[in-house]
Amino acid sequence: MAQGSDTHAPGPLGEYLRARRALLSPELLGLPDAGRRRVPGLRRHELALLAGVSTEYYIRLEQGRNRHPSPQIVEALARALHLDAEGTAHLHQLAAPAPPRRSRARGEQVPAGIRMLLETWSALPVVVAGRLCDVRAATPLAVALSPAHRPGANLAREVFLNDAVRTLHRDWDVATGGLASTLRVAVGEDPGDPRLSALVGELSVHSERFRYLWARHDVRPKQGGRALLRHPQVGELDLRIEKLAVLGTNSLTMMCFHAEPGSPSAERLALLASLTAAETPTGTDTATAAATATAEPLRQHRLR
Repeated sequence: MAQGSDTHAPGPLGEYLRARRALLSPELLGLPDAGRRRVPGLRRHELALLAGVSTEYYIRLEQGRNRHPSPQIVEALARALHLDAEGTAHLHQLAAPAPPRRSRARGEQVPAGIRMLLETWSALPVVVAGRLCDVRAATPLAVALSPAHRPGANLAREVFLNDAVRTLHRDWDVATGGLASTLRVAVGEDPGDPRLSALVGELSVHSERFRYLWARHDVRPKQGGRALLRHPQVGELDLRIEKLAVLGTNSLTMMCFHAEPGSPSAERLALLASLTAAETPTGTDTATAAATATAEPLRQHRLR
């Protein structure tokens, strides 16, 4: 082994620091021109200067030789990196990770009351998903809205890898960015989760878009947003998404899609609801029927 070689893996903290440092422009921060740069972003000594720590100490953080800086140093690094509130919270989480929690999947069982509630929402697309974007339950209209919403699917896997779902999204870049960010948040919550590692590995192998987003280390809160879709049956839809935590569970989130009252999207969503109801056989569980109806087209897209 060569003298001075680094045998430490950087770990999630070091990877995050390096990725966010690479996104900072020296010119925008008013730093003097120090000649041609081999890599984008700030140099290590420049960021250390901005954070008020020694260059050697900062290098140890990036290389994983020191993984638990004090809260005060974390705040200084967050200011130097120009992190927003979510990015700062994520940095604190990486610097002081909680003990690993296994068996999270078993804690994502949808409560009976929530399932009963979904049965009454025939005119509203609602999806219940876990921390790794696994769909645990959905209303029939949600499944009719997108094959990615069928129970048992993974939202990230479908949006990144399924051509049928990609075609559905007019805002595919926005949708993929949000999902990659959600998985980044999950890394901070439990860096050693093997299910998360397997999912990230699969997406990294098969999606160039995911590799690009994953390298950025963006994090965002689990807040609502918009979904811009081009549905094959009813046309373009502009929907709002509200996200609500399911109390009493480890990490389930309920996502409700709705349109502005009186808008063309509201009319088209109502039409899709009527078509979904008409296509459901009498005496059949509607969510199962809707999921079954989308299964074959989904398989055909994956075989291409």
